[in-house]
Amino acid sequence: MVEARPAHRAWIGLGGNVGAVAGTFDAALAALDATAGVAVVKVSRRYRTPAWGLEQQPDFLNAVAELSTAIEPLALLAVLQGIERRHGRDRAHERRWGPRTLDLDLLAIEGVTLDTPALQLPHPRLAERAFVLVPWAEIAPALALPGLGAVADLRDALDCTGIEAIP
Repeated sequence: MVEARPAHRAWIGLGGNVGAVAGTFDAALAALDATAGVAVVKVSRRYRTPAWGLEQQPDFLNAVAELSTAIEPLALLAVLQGIERRHGRDRAHERRWGPRTLDLDLLAIEGVTLDTPALQLPHPRLAERAFVLVPWAEIAPALALPGLGAVADLRDALDCTGIEAIP
């Protein structure tokens, strides 16, 4: 008999600026919730955020979701990337930080630190990304990230100008 992996909390960032992004977020969250071993627990409001990295493009819509997951981190990453592909994302042909239909970033998994070529947890650049930290602080402000501190403290250390909650 195979023993089930205990469920852990995980957080993902959602982003996009091409197409009907709000509907894409809804479909992606539904697909995650329908995945064996994954349940969507909580989702932040959506935020309009200025483009980051490659700035000459439309604003993004961003959110963060908390999941309960019993699947391994690399398997969860594969699920996220499969959902991105089903919504038109082609990582092989896109520009870094460029326009995209859907971006699903695995930000952190409770109790897991990982540093592999395929996946680093917590996400290595999250402390510099207000577009992630603002929605994340809405749903898990006190969450302590290994080596980084609390989500709300990380958000408070950044310039959050131009990030607006969508009613």
